[in-house]
Amino acid sequence: VQLVQSGAELRNPGASVKVSCKASGYTFINYYIDWVRQAPGQGLEWMGRIDPEDGGTKYAQKFQGRVTFTADTSTSTAYVELSSLRSEDTAVYYCATVGPWGQGPQVTVSS
Repeated sequence: VQLVQSGAELRNPGASVKVSCKASGYTFINYYIDWVRQAPGQGLEWMGRIDPEDGGTKYAQKFQGRVTFTADTSTSTAYVELSSLRSEDTAVYYCATVGPWGQGPQVTVSS
């Protein structure tokens, strides 16, 4: 099982960012993909999850209205898009499923 994520991103406040997570080594549609982030000096924060089989999503209340999870079964890739970015969104963003997590790219929000 392997999850390979896209690279580090730098965004201005108010912008959006989209992070990818390409899965391999297992049947993509059989397991949820969870999204978790960790801000500097903070603990892990669960953002929500997507069921790649049917695209069903569950968002943590804190992020509702600002985050979108999608999954492309043709490429076994999941995505998280976060909009209206603010400095507090600066964090490492991980995807997770059965097995090892993705490497977690740094997303930095700064003017």
